[in-house]
Amino acid sequence: MFRRCFNRWCGGDEKRVDSRTIYVGHRRCPGTNTYLPLKFCDNRIISSKYTVWNFLPKNLFEQFRRIANFYFLIIFLVQVIVDTPTSPVTSGLPLFFVITVTAIKQGYEDWLRHKADNEVNKYLVSVQEDGGAVRKESEEIKVGDVVEVTEDETFPCDLILLQSTRDDGTCFVTTASLDGESNHKTHFTVADTEKHLDSFYATIECEQPQPDLYKFVGRMHITKDGQEPIVRSLGPENLLLKGATLKNTKKIYGVAVYTGMETKMALNYQGKSQKRSAVEKSINAFLIVYLCILISKALVCTTLKYVWQSHPGHDEPWYNQKTQKEKDTFKFLKMFTDFLSFMVLFNFIIPVSMYVTVEMQKFLGSFFISWDKDFFDPEIQEGALVNTSDLNEELGQVEYVFTDKTGTLTQNNMEFIECCIDGYQYNYRDSRTELDGFCVTDGPVSKLQEKAGKEKEELFLRALCLCHTVQVKEGTELHGMDEVDGIGASDDAEQCCYIASSPDEVALVKGAKKYGFMFLGMEGKHMKMQNRNKDVEQYELLHVLNFDPVRRRMSVIVKTKSGETLLFCKGADSSVFPRVQAEEVERIRMHVERNAMEGYRTLCMAYKSLSSEEYEQTDAALQDARLALQDREERLAQVYDQVEAGMHLIGATAVEDRLQEEAAETMEALHGAGMKVWVLTGDKMETAKSTCYACRLFLKSTELLELTVRTLEEGDHPREEKLHELLLGYHKRAVQDRHKDKDKEAVTRSWSSGFREFGFIVDGATLSLVLNASPDASASRYKSLFLQICQNCTAVLCCRMAPLQKAQIVKMVKNSKGSPITLSIGDGANDVSMILEAHVGIGVKGKEGRQAVRNSDYAIPKLKHLKKLLLVHGHLYYVRIAHLVQYFFYKNLCFILPQFLYQFFCGFSQQPLYDAAYLTMYNICFTSMPIVAYSLLEQHICIESLLENASLYRGIAKNAMLRWGPFLYWTLLGLFEGLVFFFGVYQLFWNPALADNGQVFGNWTFGTIVFTVLVFTVTLKLAMDTRHWTWVNHFVIWGSLAFYIFFSFFWGGIIWPFMQQQRLYFVFANMLSSVSAWLIIILLIMVSLLPDIVIGVFRQPQGPDRQQFQKNPGQSGAGDPLSPQSPARPLLFRNFADESNTVL
Repeated sequence: MFRRCFNRWCGGDEKRVDSRTIYVGHRRCPGTNTYLPLKFCDNRIISSKYTVWNFLPKNLFEQFRRIANFYFLIIFLVQVIVDTPTSPVTSGLPLFFVITVTAIKQGYEDWLRHKADNEVNKYLVSVQEDGGAVRKESEEIKVGDVVEVTEDETFPCDLILLQSTRDDGTCFVTTASLDGESNHKTHFTVADTEKHLDSFYATIECEQPQPDLYKFVGRMHITKDGQEPIVRSLGPENLLLKGATLKNTKKIYGVAVYTGMETKMALNYQGKSQKRSAVEKSINAFLIVYLCILISKALVCTTLKYVWQSHPGHDEPWYNQKTQKEKDTFKFLKMFTDFLSFMVLFNFIIPVSMYVTVEMQKFLGSFFISWDKDFFDPEIQEGALVNTSDLNEELGQVEYVFTDKTGTLTQNNMEFIECCIDGYQYNYRDSRTELDGFCVTDGPVSKLQEKAGKEKEELFLRALCLCHTVQVKEGTELHGMDEVDGIGASDDAEQCCYIASSPDEVALVKGAKKYGFMFLGMEGKHMKMQNRNKDVEQYELLHVLNFDPVRRRMSVIVKTKSGETLLFCKGADSSVFPRVQAEEVERIRMHVERNAMEGYRTLCMAYKSLSSEEYEQTDAALQDARLALQDREERLAQVYDQVEAGMHLIGATAVEDRLQEEAAETMEALHGAGMKVWVLTGDKMETAKSTCYACRLFLKSTELLELTVRTLEEGDHPREEKLHELLLGYHKRAVQDRHKDKDKEAVTRSWSSGFREFGFIVDGATLSLVLNASPDASASRYKSLFLQICQNCTAVLCCRMAPLQKAQIVKMVKNSKGSPITLSIGDGANDVSMILEAHVGIGVKGKEGRQAVRNSDYAIPKLKHLKKLLLVHGHLYYVRIAHLVQYFFYKNLCFILPQFLYQFFCGFSQQPLYDAAYLTMYNICFTSMPIVAYSLLEQHICIESLLENASLYRGIAKNAMLRWGPFLYWTLLGLFEGLVFFFGVYQLFWNPALADNGQVFGNWTFGTIVFTVLVFTVTLKLAMDTRHWTWVNHFVIWGSLAFYIFFSFFWGGIIWPFMQQQRLYFVFANMLSSVSAWLIIILLIMVSLLPDIVIGVFRQPQGPDRQQFQKNPGQSGAGDPLSPQSPARPLLFRNFADESNTVL
């Protein structure tokens, strides 16, 4: 470990080169004179932050980086060093409690990480040494070791596949633990490897470790006796990643290339950037205000102390003469010391325990999301997942929702619908449709041979059967269909036969099967298929030109039995049309556009016949590009572009991706809650537009504003001029004209009025022009105009988007005026960038892998669960934590204000009003548990009402409960009650002989009465605010008051031997022996709570309460076990009339 850290800090040789050299099995190649063993990272996985030795210093350093903790540490040190009026225990004990609780929580979490690391590091694996297998712990594997892995085992490190028990030299793996994809992926052995690996000599050159799971560049030099070394390229298809699982293969052998913290899995587990909620920012702002109040109090008291002492006899009374040391003290130093003493005396106005309470509320509150049974999906047997509990309240503040389309709004469950061959439609369903001016009988291909011609039909279906990476699951048999009409295996049977990483490919292979062409699988390097005549055809697979998001197409090069070399290509129309003959495009384009308008996903099929010379050039170029260690991706892309030029278009396919369950209802609810929904997708505009209509994001009355390449190319103007012209026109219609006509302040959906609604459509190419505009004066306004147009539209559709553009859109809105809270939701790896960029990231547990889930803050099984997550959980979390924050500042102001006022009556001598035990226990014990219970269990409006009336969400929008208005109200309330506490008791003490025997009460009794009124008032205030009572609320509220009484009796009823002075000895008991004390306590509590009672009785319900009463004026839900058992008004305000009008 020390060596690894030293190399990381000082920069070893490995970090200075772009590649690494690995000797397979640690055997040097024949003819090599010297062999210097290279040092690589060991195979230990370390996800923990601490060790036994560094836990204490490292954890303390991290905790004291927080301003509040550091502030209280300084106060504690001042109390220790300077002669202050309060004991260091009063600030040291709460600080110790906070630090200890946090350390225990972080230590426990790190212990779990250590435990998980040990399970991985101590796992036994088989390593080939000296011709035999040796069992070792996983952490002992070194780079260059040949490792044996059996079926259903996980790979202990990143391996290059050398040997497989399958005849075709392949193996199947699942990468569910890496990206969540449960589909089987095929990996290939390196050609020309020896059957006996103990006599296999090879050297691997590959790139240094990098986190991209889907990229790997390397080459292997294989040395055989008396021959020149053979060079083979290595790519992602040869790399088996740590954490992946071997499937449908009995055994494989691989050589370790990346180990430990250099594996791709470890590199992908780096921490995400910390997201801060709006509530945390409000807390910091309020803290600054209260810190200013604290400093002002200390300055006022320090100044008035020296003003008071300037009067004769006040500075040095006869009964309290100064010592010589005090007389010799420098006056300004004494003033500074007094200032610090007052700071210490009043420091409890800063609520340090609030941070612990907030953390506890967030951590425990997140379990309610995980436990919500409505989020459980029986299909995948999973519920919601909380990856970040720090953003619970942010779910209640969302203003913009950015959603992916495929797999999020739609199911990503593909079904083959129809195809178009040479301009003719082939619909598998038995119906008659009139298309393009002539009638077509929909049905199997055998009924339509006269339309496109048998040769074109069979060529198209062969392309469907060959142009893919689908595999047939081992152990399953595919039987030919008795009829061409599609009577054959059931969908369930088909589903278990074909294995693919994309559901699109399976749907297309199934579509070909329905028309009589069935893919039978791979046999070595040959693809087998059965044609309509039940004859088996074989094609040698020469090359696969893989799909990627930039090319948006994939191709295969195959060789027929007759020796003809064919290239089959499938891809998006925008990617295929420019590479085929222009006259062929027009016959297919209308079908593609019509299918896209109907919401289907379309792919175009093309082919090309390669001459022997063309193939030889292509093969050589591909081999050279694949052997390159530098810029391999770019060189391969160039070769792909060259060989895929000049193709012939055969036809197109239409695959249906159905809407998610309740997708339209969810989008409608989000609109009703005042949120604006943007759809960011890589699909075609027509397909995405159709989905938006189906989801009710666009209505028939919605006026669509289109800013795409097509609209820019209309007319003869240059693109930038046309862009500027369109932006100005759309801005006038959507922003300027609308502001003249409307009386509302926000753009929301109005179902009953004739209010015009706009929808905005933009594509990726145009967006690049907007975001990357030239810096001249006219173009500098593009971004501002574009953003204003979008913000004044009810919905925005961005199509043909790259993943980076999705993040750019989110960032642009997030950083716009007002800093609106953004939420991104998606299910695929291409959505990760926008999920990380948004304030809140939601991952959907879909079929495109789990990368989105792993990088999200929250994960839900389906889109429909977003409605309850925001409208219910988000709403309640925000209200709870907002009340918690305001309540903490309020009760601490009530606590310290009497202490401040007391200084005016004790000569500013820094005499404390409360006993040290009360100072310490106030925030830790006496008032802590009721607010914790409130912040976890409160339901001011029941769940059913929140779901039914989405507009309730608007009542808390834009941080409504933590603005300066509510903060000022709570502050004034705290000031009023603090004044009542102090001066009410002060009036009682005009005659201090309050006991029956004439005994005079002293200053500690005065402070105890004030403290008693304080504890009861702030606790009953919370009881009045509680609207959803459970046994937990009753227990903690009344239990806290009972504990205070018990503690006061216990603390003052015993002589404690460890205390030099005991100020409260029998003070509490003597106080309660006075009827006057009882009377003043009850009276002051009632007077303090009177404003809340009066306001609650006479004020009309506001915000959510008012809307709820208007929505459900006469509902009664007392029998509903899930509903709060109280009306919208506080429990203590209820009367008999409320019982029949309870709103739940």
